[in-house]
Amino acid sequence: MKKLAMIGCGGIGEYHLSHFLGFKDIVELAGFCDLIPERAEAFVERAGCGKAYTNYLEMYDEVQPDMVFICVPPYCHGEIEFETIKRGIHFFVEKPLALDLDLARKIRDAAEEKGLITASGFQCRYSNLVAPNVEFCKENEVVFIDCTRIGDVPGVWWWRNKEISGGQIVEQTIHQFDIIRYVFGEPVEVCTYGTRGYVKEWENYNTDDCSVTIVKFASGAIGTISTGSYATKGESFDSKIIFSARETRAELKILRSFDVFTYSPAESAESGGFVVKGDGALIEGDTKITQYRQDGDAGILCDRTFIEAVISGDGSKIRSPYRDAFKSVAFTMACNESMATGKPVKVELE
Repeated sequence: MKKLAMIGCGGIGEYHLSHFLGFKDIVELAGFCDLIPERAEAFVERAGCGKAYTNYLEMYDEVQPDMVFICVPPYCHGEIEFETIKRGIHFFVEKPLALDLDLARKIRDAAEEKGLITASGFQCRYSNLVAPNVEFCKENEVVFIDCTRIGDVPGVWWWRNKEISGGQIVEQTIHQFDIIRYVFGEPVEVCTYGTRGYVKEWENYNTDDCSVTIVKFASGAIGTISTGSYATKGESFDSKIIFSARETRAELKILRSFDVFTYSPAESAESGGFVVKGDGALIEGDTKITQYRQDGDAGILCDRTFIEAVISGDGSKIRSPYRDAFKSVAFTMACNESMATGKPVKVELE
């Protein structure tokens, strides 16, 4: 049986461990590493197997894992991946891959040269909502995409410092950037504006409260992606992604729902919904809504797909290999560059 190890036993590590507990028929949970020994020991206790470590090199020497899940904060990438590659260990790395694109490129190329199977934590790609979303974008000429993600400030200390977290675009809203790429197409250029000064209750808070990005896509479509950490109640905003075509639209609430809105002729003045007349005015009409709902935890399939790929030696079913995940990181990093310079920035996907 193949051996699995983990580096990083914090919140995202707990998410993956909850999945691994259901995979013990196909993989051995052999080692758990964290700088805080109590966290690694808690994982061993919960798993009922494996050994706790505070040094991943020692874990690699003793366990000799076949695969590793790297679940560390954004600023910790680099040495871990290169050591993992040198030892020929297949790896799953949480997003964002790194905060330096040159570093991520070197990791990507070294892993491919070694022939390793890789994956990243874009579990939203494994949602059952993806297939109807892809189909909608194929069947309809999408003109405009409007994406919003508004929430609160996460509790982990490093997130509040943009220099080591990447900020909300890179660390959180990258899921929205990624799913737009995956179901619709590649970005060409971005222009991003940010604002600060609204979130006052945190000490050592050094990131953007809200930002808005204008995106030009390769297809010719345009979009806006807005994200904020200023909200304190769910009523502050209804976060979703809207894919708008000339006669229809679709609304995705990631890992929750996907609704397709189509027009049906109104039979009476009391009908609801809206259509556009030739003069641009809005009149009431009938709207048909086709609804899809999230089925289960997409992260289970995401994790198991990688594990099964390592077992079989075939990575073709992985939806988020390192090379493609790099493109989503590049998308978000271009936004940070635009915000810093006040200028539009080309998205370098390679």
